[in-house]
Amino acid sequence: MSNDKQEKLNIKRHSMAHILAGAILEMFPEAQLGIGPATEDGFYYDFKLPRTLIPEDLEILEEKMKKIIKGNYEFQMKEMNVDDAKEHFEKAKQPLKVELIKKLKEEGEKKVSIYKSGNLVDLCKGPHLNSTGEINPQSFKLTKISGAYWLGDENNEQLQRIYGVVFNDKKELKQYLFQQEEAKKRDHRKLGKELELFTIDQNVGSGLPLWKPKGAIILNTLKRWFEDEQLKRDYQPVITPHIGKKTLWETSGHWGFYNDSMFPPMELGQTLEDYQDNRPAKESETYLLKPMNCPFHVSIYNDDKHSYRDLPIKYYEFGTVYRYEKKGELGGLTRVRGFTQDDAHIICTKEQLVKEMEEIIDFVEFVLQKTFGFELKVFASFRAKKSDKYLGSNENWEVAEKTIIKVLQDKKIDFVSEEGEAAFYGPKIDFKVKDAIGRYWQLSTIQFDFNLPERFKMSYTDDQGQFQAPFIIHRALLGSLERFMGVLIEHYAGAFPVWLAPVQVGILPVSEKFDDYALKIQKVLKEAGLRTELHNQDEGLGKRIALATKQKIPYLLILGDKEEQEKTVTVRQRGVKEQKTVGVEEFLEIVREVVEDKK
Repeated sequence: MSNDKQEKLNIKRHSMAHILAGAILEMFPEAQLGIGPATEDGFYYDFKLPRTLIPEDLEILEEKMKKIIKGNYEFQMKEMNVDDAKEHFEKAKQPLKVELIKKLKEEGEKKVSIYKSGNLVDLCKGPHLNSTGEINPQSFKLTKISGAYWLGDENNEQLQRIYGVVFNDKKELKQYLFQQEEAKKRDHRKLGKELELFTIDQNVGSGLPLWKPKGAIILNTLKRWFEDEQLKRDYQPVITPHIGKKTLWETSGHWGFYNDSMFPPMELGQTLEDYQDNRPAKESETYLLKPMNCPFHVSIYNDDKHSYRDLPIKYYEFGTVYRYEKKGELGGLTRVRGFTQDDAHIICTKEQLVKEMEEIIDFVEFVLQKTFGFELKVFASFRAKKSDKYLGSNENWEVAEKTIIKVLQDKKIDFVSEEGEAAFYGPKIDFKVKDAIGRYWQLSTIQFDFNLPERFKMSYTDDQGQFQAPFIIHRALLGSLERFMGVLIEHYAGAFPVWLAPVQVGILPVSEKFDDYALKIQKVLKEAGLRTELHNQDEGLGKRIALATKQKIPYLLILGDKEEQEKTVTVRQRGVKEQKTVGVEEFLEIVREVVEDKK
């Protein structure tokens, strides 16, 4: 969608929030209005109402909104000085708006803008459509009701928030609603439970997933494959601890600039028994759970002296990190407190930057596009002009930013340039992937870092014997393995490709009479490296097939008298209606080929 078209849609979404507010005032004249911004897919508005809303109220409000749209009311903007605006909303008995105006006055605002449309007069910066009639009444829907603290502060009173979506036309709305229904079916939390992949036990802790055997098989398969791919590309494995001394985090800067995402420190100088018996520590050291792996990798680099001939050095680690997230913001695998990153740091010279960046991007495309079939959307984040918040020399920033642009352009990769979105310690490239139902997820990141080389005094000797500071590129392709697994579960709807499936072949003897033959077949398949499961429960064949199908096993082998006599297997392939009977070796060849092709 073009920028102009997207901007108009955003204006439409904000205008719909006002139309919702107008409908609320028709239904509840005494309602107090909060705020009503546009969102990525639509809008919401917060209200203080005389009663709690129920789902059936949304249909009533939708009809009222359609009448407002049909009324073709003009959005009229008027500027008022803050005192007049305050008086106006006091008379209108809108204390929440009065509170907002007071805040604006404290911030030095002299005037505010208000918009009138139909029966609604609202405090708003705009912009809006010319009139309500510009909206297709079939292009929106109210979706849900929730609670929301006023201005997002849990110390304030709780209001009722109504969410809605709006698109350019009925077709786009229908597509969105289909996507939402499909997303419910694919929800990784629901499928994770049904397929016995993971659980989150509140006795263990919120945001700390526990991987069950089948989920662990997928994760370990993924890690083994990815480790092999990294070794092919000259990455070197490292392993680092889960905690580090306070001095490490002070040196890295995390103690100061990342402290809102870190867990409180641990004082280590006594055992748990000492603590329980109130025996004080004779001497104590302060440690913290690591929120990132970077300082450890730098410490490994600094343990040796390096020449330009040693570079680039590429460390990688499946490192588990811990970040504090508010309990209400946690969600399944996609927002957790403990997660494992496929973390890598490329330490190189300025002259090596272009080649290294090209290779990383090639790696990203190999993993996300070729292997998993995702479409990519690329974002390049740069400094804001005329800002002094950034670390590192202007020369290094220019080198890094020009490298990013050159590599993306040379590879003919379309990208969105985001000025001012760079981290304070370096520019970056983010890769979002489009899943099977059209949603985008942030996964891979390539990030320059001018902070760590300076703070840890990293160096190498150049060809003149002079000490130079290296460049550091952070690289995470899968990102958080937990988040990546959540995305994969939903992308595949739990039907993993054969190479990743926790159970690749289900073996179903027609009756217990054929259990011995089933065990022989299972032994052959296991020796060939396939993951199998024997389904010989005391149930009818039809029910066992239904249960195995629900587990989304790629291949089911039915074994009866004919198969035993002819030394064959009857194959039911996931998603294929026709069964076929083949020899065991022929079946193995079929599966080997599919596994090798990562299908």
